[in-house]
Amino acid sequence: MTVRTAWAACPKGTPVMLMRDRLDVVFADEDFTHLYPSDGRPGFSPGQLALVSVLQFAENLSDRAAADAVRTRIDWKYGLGLELDDPGFDHSVLSEFRARLAEGSRADQLLELMLDRLVAAGLLKGRGRQRTDATHVLAAVRRLSRLELAGESVRAALEEIAEADPDWLVPLIEPEWAKRYGRKVEIGKVSGGKVAVRERAEEFGRDGQKLLTAVWAADAPDRLRMLRQVEILRRVWAHQYYWDREGQLRWREGTALPPASLRFDSPYDTDAHYCVKRDVQWSGYRVHVTESCDQDLPHLVTHVATTIAPVQDGQLTEKIHDDLATRRLAPAEHVVDTAYLSPAQIERAQRVHGITLLGPVLADNSRQAKADSGFDKTAFAIDWGNEQAICPRGATSVSWTELHISGHTYLQARFAERDCTPCPDRARCTSSATGSRSIAVLPQALHEIQIRNRLDQQTELWQRRYAIRAGIESTLSENVRAHGLRRSRYRGLTRTHVQHVLTAMACNLSRLANWHDTTSSTRRASRLQTLCTAAGFTII
Repeated sequence: MTVRTAWAACPKGTPVMLMRDRLDVVFADEDFTHLYPSDGRPGFSPGQLALVSVLQFAENLSDRAAADAVRTRIDWKYGLGLELDDPGFDHSVLSEFRARLAEGSRADQLLELMLDRLVAAGLLKGRGRQRTDATHVLAAVRRLSRLELAGESVRAALEEIAEADPDWLVPLIEPEWAKRYGRKVEIGKVSGGKVAVRERAEEFGRDGQKLLTAVWAADAPDRLRMLRQVEILRRVWAHQYYWDREGQLRWREGTALPPASLRFDSPYDTDAHYCVKRDVQWSGYRVHVTESCDQDLPHLVTHVATTIAPVQDGQLTEKIHDDLATRRLAPAEHVVDTAYLSPAQIERAQRVHGITLLGPVLADNSRQAKADSGFDKTAFAIDWGNEQAICPRGATSVSWTELHISGHTYLQARFAERDCTPCPDRARCTSSATGSRSIAVLPQALHEIQIRNRLDQQTELWQRRYAIRAGIESTLSENVRAHGLRRSRYRGLTRTHVQHVLTAMACNLSRLANWHDTTSSTRRASRLQTLCTAAGFTII
């Protein structure tokens, strides 16, 4: 009855109906037995809850709207395999299901189940071409300045202690605290400049330190030290304050601050970090999306990774390759931008997984390379066997030293002053007034990869191969605009990752509904195509 009614109401089908016809049962209850205990009252079908969660993100619905759709929409009942009179379930069940997915790597296992179904249906394969890019994600909490963070951390701790042990807190309260922390801390521009900001911050610092000292006193109840907001207050004070030599609590500024990867921006989401990338500033996370891009198959998301905002793209390259290889979906060619690759990553991808990592290697930005006067690194011949470099004028280096810079190993070749000082090309070769020229190169295998890739990426053939990377930008745009990828619905990195996985699966569902197999179906020609064909023009 559900089938007949759905096709009568929607003779052309809907994305949900087309998905059900192409993949049959996407998630079976047997796939989720590890999420639920074997005893107790029967629960709702986890396979159906998983599919409802995907459909929810496909249409960017709230929990309540998704539960209503299960009860009222015929195409959803068709996709879920429900009878027309099925009453559905309460919307709170969806949040409970996501909480189970947030434990361990269960969200990634859910995506893996979908990918297995797609591989079995012949819609996805390994050893093809894939592409990756990242975008920023805004946290679900209000973005706070450092001053607001200090004040709100004190207020959050006071609120939690007032609920846990109000009698203990009463003697500590100062008369000004009711006005200062009675409502959420919102501070605009502080008149008086940096001095006034510092004074206000140190005022918050004294209040917070008084509270922390009392909580860690010997006569304080042990349970107060275990409160979440008290621990967060302690961490905020370690990040934002320090003790000077006179024993005064001071506000950290400039280089005294710890890196952004350690500091967080809200006491209500300690995984939300501040980051700047080019002209974009945000507090939250970063999501990396990898999709297949073979011409004869639909473009489907194969991997999703969520990190805190300051984590750079290149730190995810190896993880993406390892995860795809574990799923037997490693590509033959992986197309990325400059942030994801280096000569070392190119070499590892080929050696470990047989992946060709395609992308522009960072250009040589030295003064000599920009001047293009023939004295950049490529103009020096390297004698690897004798550990020497030979300059364009024929001079040979006199030292060969191993350097470690930012986690990378370099080999530095330095020339003698007796060769560099009288050289007529000294001004073009080095900017030092008295010192000699030196060059730092990567180890031989990586150096050759770097040189070869820099030459290749200047050719038209390489640029045509690399042009396919642009498609990942449209995928990110689709997920942002249609599926709500830009803003996190939940607090915390783990729950946000669950959202990103469900969003990726929703994107796959939409792609499957819109994909047409050109080998078995044809599309109607447009009027312009018909006119051009009649006029004798070739349509590519």
